[in-house]
Amino acid sequence: MGKGGGIAQRGTISECRYPDVIVVGMSPGRRHVTKPVCDITSALRREGAEFSVSTLVLNSGSGVPGDAPAVAGAVIGAYFGLNPKEIQQIEQHKVAILHHGNVRSHVVHKVRKILESCNVQAVVVSQAPIDYEDLAKAGVKTAFVMPPPDKVRTRGTVMAIVSGVTRGQTPTRENITEVIQAVMRIMKTQKEMR
Repeated sequence: MGKGGGIAQRGTISECRYPDVIVVGMSPGRRHVTKPVCDITSALRREGAEFSVSTLVLNSGSGVPGDAPAVAGAVIGAYFGLNPKEIQQIEQHKVAILHHGNVRSHVVHKVRKILESCNVQAVVVSQAPIDYEDLAKAGVKTAFVMPPPDKVRTRGTVMAIVSGVTRGQTPTRENITEVIQAVMRIMKTQKEMR
């Protein structure tokens, strides 16, 4: 394993020419189907003539981080985590799209764990409805709600949230449009700041 081609497998990356946007997905499994990640990547590649898109399927992308508080629906024996290579792959991109499923607390803690390690601007895509307050309570910096200074746990920042993307199914045209608009807005802002 290492580089994917065709089907998204655990621990694979499909790289692009320039490290602009990376779509990060959960490890595939019985409940974690990476279809929305593939659809989002394809749509961004079609629509975004101005930037390149990579896809990374995490090696340990199931469950919750080991340091997450006990939450309802926690998976026994599966811990979410990143290895140094995955951190490096994410950090070399300008924008990360993070897709982490349907359990609100799992999504929040997975996003926190990634952004603790990676200094990147992120778009969170989930099936469960989450908001900026949910993320800020866990110490995640966001564009709209910040945790108290002594509670900040992340280097990276959530810039946008797109909820209602069902795992294992093709996202709606509206969801895809929301993701594309968020990415283009972030890229434009970054360009203007240079």
